[in-house]
Amino acid sequence: MIVLHHVPQSRSMRVLWLLNELEGVEFRVVTHAFDKSLRQPEFLSLSPAGRVPALEIEGERMFESGAMLEYLCEKFPERGMGRMPGDMDRMAYLVWLNFAETVSQHVAILTQQHIALREDHMRSPTVMQLEAARLRKCYGAIEARLSTPVENRDYLLTGGYSACDIAVGQAVYMAQHFATLDGFPETAKWYERLTERAAFQAALPEESGARIYEQAFYAAPEEDAGV
Repeated sequence: MIVLHHVPQSRSMRVLWLLNELEGVEFRVVTHAFDKSLRQPEFLSLSPAGRVPALEIEGERMFESGAMLEYLCEKFPERGMGRMPGDMDRMAYLVWLNFAETVSQHVAILTQQHIALREDHMRSPTVMQLEAARLRKCYGAIEARLSTPVENRDYLLTGGYSACDIAVGQAVYMAQHFATLDGFPETAKWYERLTERAAFQAALPEESGARIYEQAFYAAPEEDAGV
């Protein structure tokens, strides 16, 4: 049995999404709160940095969501979610699978600024504005990829839907709490295709469940005059 340790609306969502896509693969989800309980010794034995996701599989323990996606794609190659060595999409697969972390690092900074830092005086409007702008630059990279004149460019890889769309799509799901997709029409259409998938829907937090983001959108405040 595969066991995923998960916090809703965190990077563990991308692993849950992939597991939902791996039809016939049995797994169990253990949901954790986004709080100091992740620093307890029991959880640290699964993830030494006290972060989700953690994955128990084949008697071993994994942390780092990107590594989990790669491993699961290689373990279940017949599901077609990865691109193995020799595949025409292999290079692009590795690039876009890891590009998700470029998006996520900006999201993490904005999440800290808007949510983790609870007092206004601790927050930096400059950091918020810069990081939101960097998210839009990431959207620009996705837009350029999806605008490439290749037949059936509905997804990030020429060969079609893959774990890359899951990894980057989940990062964009979180990023839209801080930067909209306005001005990125191909990215918006791609994201809409992803969100229609049953596996994505099943990875969303429950309506009454705990979540990191209590608002749909967090706008960066304007700088104080003279600052």
